[in-house]
Order: sequence, then C-alpha cells, then structure tokens
Amino acid sequence: MVIYGSFSKQNQYYCTKQIFQNNIILTTNEEFEFFYRNGETMTNQDTDIKFVDNWSNEDIVALYKSAGWWKESYDPSAIKQLIAGSFAFAVAVNPSSGKAIGMGRIISDGTSDAYIQDLVVLSEYRGQGIGKQLVNALLDRCLSKGMLWIGVISEPGQDGFYSSMGFKTMDNHIPMRYQTED
Repeated sequence: MVIYGSFSKQNQYYCTKQIFQNNIILTTNEEFEFFYRNGETMTNQDTDIKFVDNWSNEDIVALYKSAGWWKESYDPSAIKQLIAGSFAFAVAVNPSSGKAIGMGRIISDGTSDAYIQDLVVLSEYRGQGIGKQLVNALLDRCLSKGMLWIGVISEPGQDGFYSSMGFKTMDNHIPMRYQTED
C-alpha cells in the first residue's frame, strides 16, 4: 500500500511518500519525523491534517464555539499562546477553502505523559473520519517521541469514539477539575 502525508512545521509544508510494509513506518525527511500506524493516511481527498505553530484566530475560535467551549469573555488574541503552549497542535484543513474544519492538541512535557485536549470537528464535517485522522496524528506524534501514557477525558457520549481507537476506561480513577467561580 502506498501512503502519503502532508504535514507542516513552522507553517512550511512537507510531503512524504512511503510503501507500507509493516505495521509501523517511520518516515523521515530532513526536518520531520512521523509514524504511520496501520497504514492510515494523514491526508485524503477532502482533508489535510497539519501540525502548526500558528493559525487563524477566527478559525480556531469558530471551532471552540462549535463545541460549546468558548466564552465571550475569552480573548481571541490568546489563541496564538494556546497553540504555542501546546506540545502539538493539529488542524484538519479543507484544501479547497484553506479553512480549519477540525483541531486537536496535545498537552505534555514531551517526555512522559500526554493528554489529548480540545478535539473537535465542525458538525457539517463529522462522520467522515476526520476526528479519527486527528487522533491518529496526535497519537503518532506522542509515540514518535517515546510517550506511551496518553490520556483523554471524553465528553459524555464520545467514549465509544475513543474506545474504538484503543482508549480504555481507567477503572478506579476519577477525573477531577478545580472548580472556579465561573
């Protein structure tokens, strides 16, 4: 199977082509390393998955709003810091419009544990495998850096999605959050 991938680093795009022979291929070009698992592609005819250091505030705010995670009191100019402070930030891009139609990020120290955070796909693009592409890209980024403890806290009703991708419920653990007034 021939697989292709397009990725970005510092807003420059890199393309790779490899023949899939084993369960995992490490593809390297002069600036980027990436794992492919189970022959999955990181690009298809309708969507490109790109790791970015910066993206349109408008696109990212729209994604947060679509998930119900954006409060009007938030400052859109903080998006740049949010992206920069993430271990990895991936966007699913509609190639014809150049707009982000999905996103996800990793929070990690880059050495041990990692957490998938803020995974969302615009409602009109759901059911097309874009969320799965995003999760696979984020998992591959962690695995390529040797991080094997990768967590996620699923919204109610989304646990089946994550279970289908290999995540397991952590019995005898309770996710908790410090509760602020707002």
